[in-house]
Amino acid sequence: MTPEQLLSTYGPREAMEYDVVVVGAGPAGLATAIRLRQLAAESGRELSVCVLEKGSEPGAHILSGAIMDPRALAELFPDWAERGAPLKQAVARDEFLFLDESGARSTPAFLLPDCFDNHGNYIVSLGAVTRWLGAQAEALGVEIFPGFAADEVLYDEAGAVRGVATGNLGLGRDGEPTSEFQLGMELHAKYTIFAEGSRGHLGRRLIEKFALDEGRDPQSYGIGIKELWQADPATHQPGLVVHTAGWPLDGNTYGGSFLYHAEDGKIAVGFVVGLDYANPYLSPFEEFQRWKTHPAIRKHLEGGKRIGYGARAITAGGLLSLPKLVFPGGAMVGCEAGFLNASRIKGSHAAIKTGMLAAEAAFAAIGEGRARDELAAYPDAFGKSWLHAELLQSKNFKQWFKKGRSLATLMTGIEQWLLPKLGIRNPPWTIHRDRPDHACLESAARHRKIDYPRPDGVLTFDRLSSVFLSSTAHDEDQPSHLTLKDASVPVEVNLATYAGPEARYCPAAVYEFVGEGADTRLQINFANCVHCKTCDIKDPTQNIVWVAPQGGGGPNYAGM
Repeated sequence: MTPEQLLSTYGPREAMEYDVVVVGAGPAGLATAIRLRQLAAESGRELSVCVLEKGSEPGAHILSGAIMDPRALAELFPDWAERGAPLKQAVARDEFLFLDESGARSTPAFLLPDCFDNHGNYIVSLGAVTRWLGAQAEALGVEIFPGFAADEVLYDEAGAVRGVATGNLGLGRDGEPTSEFQLGMELHAKYTIFAEGSRGHLGRRLIEKFALDEGRDPQSYGIGIKELWQADPATHQPGLVVHTAGWPLDGNTYGGSFLYHAEDGKIAVGFVVGLDYANPYLSPFEEFQRWKTHPAIRKHLEGGKRIGYGARAITAGGLLSLPKLVFPGGAMVGCEAGFLNASRIKGSHAAIKTGMLAAEAAFAAIGEGRARDELAAYPDAFGKSWLHAELLQSKNFKQWFKKGRSLATLMTGIEQWLLPKLGIRNPPWTIHRDRPDHACLESAARHRKIDYPRPDGVLTFDRLSSVFLSSTAHDEDQPSHLTLKDASVPVEVNLATYAGPEARYCPAAVYEFVGEGADTRLQINFANCVHCKTCDIKDPTQNIVWVAPQGGGGPNYAGM
């Protein structure tokens, strides 16, 4: 049955009314909800706020390195340390290495741009920070509904956003209702704030409907793949931060790595590859595994044990790719819009700050008796904020890397080391991009197949054993949330022209081509999906569309 048929047969849906509905219980969404309730308490006003979260709990789907700049958190909660926020391991030392196949060249500390200076920052589990923010929100009276994925944007008669509807539950694999079928619920609001994270499926629809990206550079993304290791005590160095560039990626492929010595003897290791890469034979997952074998990296991990795994897309286009942030009835915050500072490899502080700014604009508007119009005060406040100034300085970072690593390294040094020393924080030139990531993939005929080494099960691993560590679970008797616009395209176009890149860019073994000759088909193992959204971004034909699965499914990133 189609969604329309289900609604006409089993409807109407129940509806709940709120002043503000927030979609997504990550740092941005929770900061929005917290700030709204803080303002309501300060003014003695009643204000109802709810947050929808597709994961089983706040933080279940959160994945990041992560080094956290506490600046925005300190604005939200000046007493965050007294409240027990899980920022325990301060950064003690920074290293930046340029790798070749066997060696490593360290950058002297005095030559490191400010964007790589982590003094005053903390190595954290962003999932733990998110769970803590969720507890703070609930203590302030925010209603959080985990396990309920927002599936549809609702509009009023004038075309303004009036809320969202959660997905239906209890549909079988064939799309037909089972005995456990439950119709989704509508949540109506004066304003709806979208905080789904990178490549949010509702945010993507809103950008298209309201042409929010008109006049902007195409958005650019990366895929970040992370493992958590329990280190050998003899090699653990609490607070050490290592970033690398270079091997195993070639000079024309954007990417890099991180290695963070966190608290409790743990090391977070990760690899980021820009999704504008050209070679369809490249596998970000395999590049990550190969990177760990470098002597400069291996020495940190030997004697330890891998205890966690995950992957997530990163919105990395920066200031020049930011869409319009507001539309009638709502706004986008955090990585939904793309506030990550790719040069700093940090986005949580930006997520919290933008959530606060959107909350302040919505609170003022509701106090004036307004509803479902554009919250123009939010982008205005962002333009005057320290966050805008920070992103302005790094506006060209990703764009330079499209011109090769050598030039990008030089220009990053000029823009973020030399110019600030001359009192110039905003580079006086602007570099634009004109192609989306999926359009950068070239045909297989133009490239040579990459022969990746087999995993050893000690330092390097395969996809399926990795997915197991992510605690990913989906009810397999439900419709696939990885949908195809045209079922013939994967074989007739992607396999024929690009050698089937789905099987390589997915870090969770979701996509595989099975059969031979005329019987070849794409098999989608959707139960493996870690919700990274890479397929939705990198598919060269834009034929794969990620939609929300039934609520609560996906990874459960404990400790990540």
